[in-house]
Amino acid sequence: QVQLVESGGGLVQPGGSLRLSCAASGNIFSVNAMGWYRQAPGKERELVADITSGGSANYADSVKGRFTISRDNAKNTVYLQMNSLKPEDTAVYYCYGAVVKNRVSIAVGYWGKGTLVTVSS
Repeated sequence: QVQLVESGGGLVQPGGSLRLSCAASGNIFSVNAMGWYRQAPGKERELVADITSGGSANYADSVKGRFTISRDNAKNTVYLQMNSLKPEDTAVYYCYGAVVKNRVSIAVGYWGKGTLVTVSS
């Protein structure tokens, strides 16, 4: 059993900051790519940022220069530092991890249940 649990969401004013965390736990040998997606009301889920186990990061154009993704491989945890938040960043943010359960298995994708980020004055 593998679980990804997000934390750190909440209400913040425009221009403010939040830091999201997501910890993977359970039957884990290693975690390959990890990332953050978001889904706003009435819209499809979209990639915000992802990061490889080696630390290479990729960002959506809409968050470049404002958000920073990082990870702690020893803790199987990924973070998303969000600065200069805008109302259009309001969404449920989901954590994703490509989990390898043993030396001979392939990576399988798992999702967290999501954490709500609301940017409003």
